[in-house]
Amino acid sequence: MTRVINVAILGATGSIGQQTLDVIDRNPGRLRLFGLTEGTRSARRSAEHLIQGQAGEPDFDARVHAMVTDPRCDLVVVAIPGARALAPTMAALEAGKEVALATKEVLVMAGALVMKAAGQRGIRPVDSEHSAIWQCLWGERRESIRRLIITASGGPFWAHPDLDLDQVTVEQALNHPRWSMGPKVTIDSATMMNKGLEMIEAHHLFGVPLGQIEVIIHPQSAVHSLVEFVDGSLKAQIGRPDMRLPIAVALGYPDRLPDAVPPTALDELGPLEFYPLDEDRFPAVRLARSAAQAGGGRPAVLNAANEEAVNAFLAREIPFTRIIQTVERTLEAFPGGDDGLEDILEADRWARAYVKSKSGSLKP
Repeated sequence: MTRVINVAILGATGSIGQQTLDVIDRNPGRLRLFGLTEGTRSARRSAEHLIQGQAGEPDFDARVHAMVTDPRCDLVVVAIPGARALAPTMAALEAGKEVALATKEVLVMAGALVMKAAGQRGIRPVDSEHSAIWQCLWGERRESIRRLIITASGGPFWAHPDLDLDQVTVEQALNHPRWSMGPKVTIDSATMMNKGLEMIEAHHLFGVPLGQIEVIIHPQSAVHSLVEFVDGSLKAQIGRPDMRLPIAVALGYPDRLPDAVPPTALDELGPLEFYPLDEDRFPAVRLARSAAQAGGGRPAVLNAANEEAVNAFLAREIPFTRIIQTVERTLEAFPGGDDGLEDILEADRWARAYVKSKSGSLKP
């Protein structure tokens, strides 16, 4: 008889959280909702732990810690946005829980520390790109990997090379051609910073050097990522652009949950196109690679400065192109630090304060 897995969801009212609830609902013999956190919108779910509020509130943080370390909890889905996901992720890992991670910032900020806490269990990736790579690597030896190839849809602007990015509006940047995501992730897709963050994430998840990780444009979003092996062969994971699939893979591992999404109709895929990324027009990936290679708290600075700059753009305080310019200026100003947890958190605080202190000069 298959044991039912008790699942806690951090961020149940977001897009990933809602789709995780759907996967749990459709697999009652395999999965059970143990607890969840929610923000302003109510998930209205029956669970042993229903935690409402915001990270940073002492009672909220304490209750989340208690939930993710509860002996009855088996698996924690981390889907709250931003740096505030780091503390509960570390708490869950240190308590020996399986973690399905959707929040890029956790590994970007503190990848080495997080993977050390994960140990042999590792992390179950929820991002479609990392789930694809993970699936391609099942049964493979790490020394057989030549390259990881992360695909990018291109966001709303890649297919419009003549568009003046200085003039794009918030509404245009939020109009993603393929995926339905939260505003922060959607803006990251438009700047391509999401691919820079995913590259750093893949480096930690799979132990592959940054120089062996490439980003390519794939507008159809059917091939979710690829792995190239030393013998010249390629493996790709192909499927519908539906986040319920990588969620189901993470929750069901090592088994596959039936009918997570409708089957992919190969005759409906059409041509599959791949193009190199123009890092001059979209410099975020180059910036992220440089920050990760330098270390010393710089990935945390990259992430924090990007979060603050995206917020400023969404508030219509800065133009679209100023987002990545702000991140670059903040990295240039950062005095450097170490890679311990407190150093990383301090780098995060420093970067946010720096961007806010320069808010007047960031405006057009």
